[in-house]
Formats: sequence, structure tokens, C-alpha cells
Amino acid sequence: MGHDHAHAGSAGSRHRTALLIAFAITAAYMVVEIVVGVAVGSLALVSDAAHMGTDVLGLGMALAAIMLAARRSNPQRTYGLYRLEVLAALANGVLLIGVAVYVLYEAVRRFQEPPEVPGVPLIVVAVIGLAVNLVSFRLLQAGAKESLNLKAASLEVLGDLLGSVGVIVAAIVLLTTGWAYADPIIGVLIGLFILPRTVVLLRGTLRVLLEVAPPHIDVDEVKRVIEDVEGVATVHDLHVWTITSGIESASGHVVLNSGADYDATLRQVLDRLRDQFRIEHATIQCEPRTSAQATESSPI
Repeated sequence: MGHDHAHAGSAGSRHRTALLIAFAITAAYMVVEIVVGVAVGSLALVSDAAHMGTDVLGLGMALAAIMLAARRSNPQRTYGLYRLEVLAALANGVLLIGVAVYVLYEAVRRFQEPPEVPGVPLIVVAVIGLAVNLVSFRLLQAGAKESLNLKAASLEVLGDLLGSVGVIVAAIVLLTTGWAYADPIIGVLIGLFILPRTVVLLRGTLRVLLEVAPPHIDVDEVKRVIEDVEGVATVHDLHVWTITSGIESASGHVVLNSGADYDATLRQVLDRLRDQFRIEHATIQCEPRTSAQATESSPI
């Protein structure tokens, strides 16, 4: 378990730094959008600033979750606060669904009443936004493979990155051709891009919260590997679940053959779980065949 805490602590430190930088530059850019949008009378920029505000909120929740998870927990929290990262990912996923639905709604509305784009100021701010989002996405992408929390945050930034590209494209089309429908079409494409990726994210977080076995671990295969250990007769009450991203746990009862060495058999089972499935934290109870048979035959 010590190795798990060291790994989680190192990863948490990297994730915290990436989130802090992304949060700071995203919040700063949001302020710029509000100021410029009000100054030039651009509803598009003010609306995009509101959308950016949801990202600031999402990044803030993700950052708070990691910082709280790193705090020293009281003895009652036997798994610490690692699950806060998963809860933050779930909240961000729900937030993303809301943003995507809003984008689609706004796009449909703008098909009926295409708004005027303020031209050059919009393009300048959108280019700055693109640069900010590229930096933030790059910072978060490295940790997104290890953490559902950072994956949620990176998806939010990706949505804004695409939004910046879309605004630039729409503004250029409007300035060069005057075609007013470029903006709502880009909005629909962004909304359709965000939704399926958010659904995948939500499925991943719900798997963790429902303590479903990780998708990369076949529980039947785990059982077969354990039963292949010399001295093991059968396995029952086997459970595999995820505490938080990158930390898998397992528990189960191993029925020993007559004459099997308890310590040696248990060590081999734990070694195989670690080496073949990267399950570092496992609680395995070894019991003689007669005891197991009595347990299975007794009424509950």
C-alpha cells in the first residue's frame, strides 16, 4: 500500500501543478474576454466568456479535489480522499453535458437570427484564446491518461480550444463572404464533438463509483490466474475495483489444497496480482478446503 500512496502522491503533485497553471491562465483569459466583449459591444465574446467561466469552475473543482485528496486524512477515512477526484470528474462531466446542450440550443436559435460578428477584435481575442487553450490542454493532456479528474478538465479545455478555432473560422468566413450561418454551424459541430466524449467520461466515472471492475481487467482471468497457483484449490468472493485512477484493489477468499504452505501460496497470489494485473492493494484470505466447504454449505 506504501507504493500506492507514493505513486498517487507523485502523480497528484504533477496533476496539481498542471491544473493550477491551467486554472490561472484560463481565468485571466476569461477576464480579458469580458472586458473586450463589453468594450466593443460583442455579445459573442461575452457569451464565450460565460462559457469560459464554466471551465474556470470545472478546473477549480478539479484542483480543489486534488488538493483535498493530498491532505492528511483522519483514521476513519481508510482510503483517504482519493474518491474526491472521481466525484469532481463526475460533476465536470455533468457540467460538460449542460454546456454542450446549451451550445446546440444557441446554434439552433442563431439559425433563425444570425448575430453580427464584431470582426477584427473578435478574431484577435479568439487567437489569444486559442493560444491559452493550447497551453492548458497540453498541460492537462499528460495527466488525463492517469486521472479521470484531469481527463474531465482536459475535455473542457478541448471544448474551448475548438470553440476558439470555430470562432476564428466563422469570423473569417463572415468577414470575407458575409455568410451569417457560419457561426451557428460551427456551434453545432462543437456541441456534437463534446457530447460523445463526455458520455464516455461519465461512463468511466460511474464504473468507479459503482465499484465495477476496471475495463482492462478481466475478473474471470484474474480468477484463473489465482487458481493456477500451486496449492490453490478454488477462489470465491473475488472482487476487483478502482479506488481512484491508477489505484486498483482486490479482495477474495482462496481455498487451499491439503498440505499447501499458507505463506508461500499467499505470496504467490499477491505477486501474480501485482505483476500481471498491476493490483498493488489486495486483501486475500486463505482458508483450508474443509473450512471453505463449511462456509459455502452454511445458510446465510
